[in-house]
Amino acid sequence: MIPEQTNGDVASITQTAARVLEGVRTAVVGMDEPLTLALATILAGGHVLFEDVPGLGKTLAARSLASALGLEFRRLQCTPDMLPGDVTGSFVYAPDTGEFRFRPGPIFTGLLLADEINRTTPKTQSAMLEAMAERQVTVEGRRYPLPEPFHVIATSNPIEYEGTYALPEAQLDRFMVRLAVGYPDQDDEAGIVAQRVRRQRELAEVAAVIDAAELTRIQAEVERIHVEPDLIRYAVALTRGTRTAPNVAVGASPRGSQALILLARAVAAVEGRGYVRPDDLKRIAVPVLAHRLTLTPQAWAQGVDPAAVVASVVGATPVPPTVAGESAIRA
Repeated sequence: MIPEQTNGDVASITQTAARVLEGVRTAVVGMDEPLTLALATILAGGHVLFEDVPGLGKTLAARSLASALGLEFRRLQCTPDMLPGDVTGSFVYAPDTGEFRFRPGPIFTGLLLADEINRTTPKTQSAMLEAMAERQVTVEGRRYPLPEPFHVIATSNPIEYEGTYALPEAQLDRFMVRLAVGYPDQDDEAGIVAQRVRRQRELAEVAAVIDAAELTRIQAEVERIHVEPDLIRYAVALTRGTRTAPNVAVGASPRGSQALILLARAVAAVEGRGYVRPDDLKRIAVPVLAHRLTLTPQAWAQGVDPAAVVASVVGATPVPPTVAGESAIRA
């Protein structure tokens, strides 16, 4: 039985998502699929990692999405000399009282843009682990909750680039998706240049479409999107398939299975459905699972692409026959 989610609830999410994406596209040309999945990730309560070569608009996309969502927003420009306290905050001496007071860091916000996150050291990168997993930070033994909602959108350059550090596996696992932007086609690239000429300034401004309260409401609605039990088993089969795939030393953890289902529900809502289909899981398998794999040294030396490994797992995993019909949604 497909439950409490109504067509009106789903239509509201779909319309709001369309308005957010329309607002983002006033500043960002192309990137339709990465932007849609990034928005769906936020609606699913997750964190986003944009990874690609410099100059492709990763930071602009992240900043524009943050602006359209209307969240309190801070940008953290990551550098090699950054310390953990620069992220979480620290205690500083207050001469007026003679006491040490906690001064919150930039992580105390609704949406944190960690720009070029892999240009800071693994020690500083790890300062975000507790925040991303538990929505809190611990400083000097004291726990400080973060605002709700709280999300991280990070950008990174490929590890081969000079001056970058590999993200710890534990932190990569905290990102629900890793998205590649890719080079634009000729028409989109011409559109990027034309848009900059029309704007007559460097910065592109994106107006807020919703606010934190509205985002929280939508996230609660996404939690009610229906998932058939055999689709849950299908998601688990995809994740488990990465653990036995050739060239993989460590496959995706159960967090990967959860991320598949959580994001699939948001994708379904953005697409106007109150239920998840197998195609939703196929669509998101690579961005959800590929960054969670650790390849064998031989595979890494041979240049094996984790995305290709996940794609082969998807192709080899039987698809369940479940099809949730529109009539069931209206029942």
